[in-house]
Amino acid sequence: MPVLVLALAAVSLVIVRPGPIAGWWGSGDRSPAIIELGEPTPPPVLANVPDNAPMPTPAGIRAAIDALVTGSALGSEVNVSVLDALTGESLYVRGGDVPTVPASTTKLATAVTVLATRGPAYRITTRVVAGAEPGEVVIIGAGDPTLAVNGTGSYPGAGRLDRLAEQVKQALGGTVPTKVTVDSSLYSGPTYEPGWDADIPTGGYGAAMTALMTDGARLDPKKSTKGAARTPVPDLAAGKSFAKLLGLPAAQVKAVSRGTAPPANGSTAPPTAGTGPIEPGTELGRVQSPPIIRMVDFMLTDSDNVVAEALARQVALSRGQPASFVGGAAAMDVVLAELGLPADQSDLADGSGLSRSNRVTPELLSRLLVMVANGQHPELTGLVNGLPVAGWSGTLDDRFGVAASRMGAGVVRAKTGTLSGVHAFSGLLTTADGRLLAFTVLANKVPVGSDQAQPILDRLAATLAACGCR
Repeated sequence: MPVLVLALAAVSLVIVRPGPIAGWWGSGDRSPAIIELGEPTPPPVLANVPDNAPMPTPAGIRAAIDALVTGSALGSEVNVSVLDALTGESLYVRGGDVPTVPASTTKLATAVTVLATRGPAYRITTRVVAGAEPGEVVIIGAGDPTLAVNGTGSYPGAGRLDRLAEQVKQALGGTVPTKVTVDSSLYSGPTYEPGWDADIPTGGYGAAMTALMTDGARLDPKKSTKGAARTPVPDLAAGKSFAKLLGLPAAQVKAVSRGTAPPANGSTAPPTAGTGPIEPGTELGRVQSPPIIRMVDFMLTDSDNVVAEALARQVALSRGQPASFVGGAAAMDVVLAELGLPADQSDLADGSGLSRSNRVTPELLSRLLVMVANGQHPELTGLVNGLPVAGWSGTLDDRFGVAASRMGAGVVRAKTGTLSGVHAFSGLLTTADGRLLAFTVLANKVPVGSDQAQPILDRLAATLAACGCR
């Protein structure tokens, strides 16, 4: 059987334009079978791969990439795994079972575990209920980082606070509430992971993780993932935005505070306006996130750390673990083992890869990609659509542009990872003979200040794509 790597969950659809799917389908939930792009249709990227394409030999791959792996640009600790995606056969290994800091390639593990536990179609629901005090409404954070204030949000298809406010107003018969309380108690533990570098809270690459936030905690929803300024109190900021939308006066907006929602009373709709007070715990409105598969796209394409941490907490909740850094990481390790991946080769601390405490092996990441690509777990295959395409999309849109790596443009889909002194690259590519390979390179002692590591990683992947390596 051919290896199908671009099937969406439950849909046999080959995407013929490389890059992410976010934005192509608008804000709706249904994907058209034919997408009018207004431009010539390029050839498929990693489409149906024949199973009879010649497999590279270990000797051929060694001859092609050994000098790149052992050169000085990647430093003294470079661990590599290259596998045949059809058979899982190891074609090149160098420290393949050595636990290594994976940086943002950790997000591959986050993607696989959340798709395996929640499923591609799952949505996160943000609810508002009547509070215990007269005139109080409580907005309950459920861990949706994509929630938008209005139609100018950061994430396509996100749930919106303005629509939630309209539902609440209608449920209250037009009566303006007197108090907004934020229930963000779903998350526990520190809001920043202890293993994060000291500049992450202020550098805009991560955010304080709270169960309620809007636009990934960005101060400006239109700022990109890279270095966007974030609010230090995302839940309260979201609560104040909601209070403004409800029409509360400035003093009451300023007084928005944290609290706990009363227990649900079993009612999903308030009594008709004018028939009496609304019981505490009565639901007044709800909005939902995009499907998990779309959130995985956001995470992988732009290496969105905030979305990654929220998805890791969804894994924790699915396994009865606390929705915290520790709970998410522990649940992800468990789910990776449940999927048949080597349990002793994963020791995670967060879901984004910002933590230097994370340890995984190149073999685990490559085997994870083989599992995604071989079609044996249909719920996972949609992950591939979110992987950046070399020279085209996401974190690879400005790479693979020089002569030494240009052959990889459009035929390499991979997740990048970068911390100071750490460079990682893990993904899928097709060789010149049409064979699909999974590869991972984790370099943990890259000379500080070096600007050669990324070009070497690009060249390595392009070399594999350009040769038959036999």
